Amino acid sequence: MKPFDYAAPKTIEEALALLHNPVRILAGGTDLLIELRKPQSTLPQTVVDISHLSGLHGITDEGETIRIGPLTTHAEIERSAFIQRHAAMLSSSAANIGSPQIRNRGTVGGNIMNAATCADTVPPLVALDATVTLRSDAGARTLSLSELFIAPYKTVARSDELLTEIRFIKPSQGSRSAFIKLGRRNAVSISRLSVAAILRLSNEKIVQEARIVPGATFPTWQRIAEAERVLVGKRFSFELATQAGTVVAEQMIALTGRRWSTEYKEPVIAVLVRRALEECAR
Repeated sequence: MKPFDYAAPKTIEEALALLHNPVRILAGGTDLLIELRKPQSTLPQTVVDISHLSGLHGITDEGETIRIGPLTTHAEIERSAFIQRHAAMLSSSAANIGSPQIRNRGTVGGNIMNAATCADTVPPLVALDATVTLRSDAGARTLSLSELFIAPYKTVARSDELLTEIRFIKPSQGSRSAFIKLGRRNAVSISRLSVAAILRLSNEKIVQEARIVPGATFPTWQRIAEAERVLVGKRFSFELATQAGTVVAEQMIALTGRRWSTEYKEPVIAVLVRRALEECAR
């Protein structure tokens, strides 16, 4: 491992003051510690450890909204009664990350700011229309999570900004959600494709609201409005869910083009979307 300086600020303000210099942030460390060991990696001289800052931890039910601190671990999200009740797909996505050791160390903020296309908690949060707050010495700004990402592993956050909170409005009463992940194996697996979905159905099974966000499918995460429009206003059925899945696959090809993996991804993402919608409808 390459040598580096280590700083452990006691407050958020102290942490922000350190961001004026080239640094790397240490939260859970599940990605950064691996990178530190790579011989070819180029790292700043200082690693700033924010893992102990209490103001960045926790899940809070604030009535119409839920606030999540960026240092909240995947295990905490998985076990949260608030999350299980109002955003089951987010709890499910956290439960599918890595191993128990990773889930107890890795943080939702790290999963977001790393901006890897395979990040499991991001599709559910985008489907929830979550917002994030970035804070610096100059002040704070809040933007939608989908606006945060520019490209794989790249966000709009400045080097002097720190992610300080994630918020989302609780889905409408009667909404159901699902998260499905496809990996190379059943455990400790990186997502090859994933889908987060929210459906709200009437008593007659008419789709009143639909949100679909694929993961590891596009360069950045987005709701697929074309597929959502296929569903809304129609009676839910296997055929309708299949049609929505086909539209998602078509949008993937329209944006990313055809490449060597398309022959596999095209039918698989369509089936994952259908299965996620069917799980919501159940």
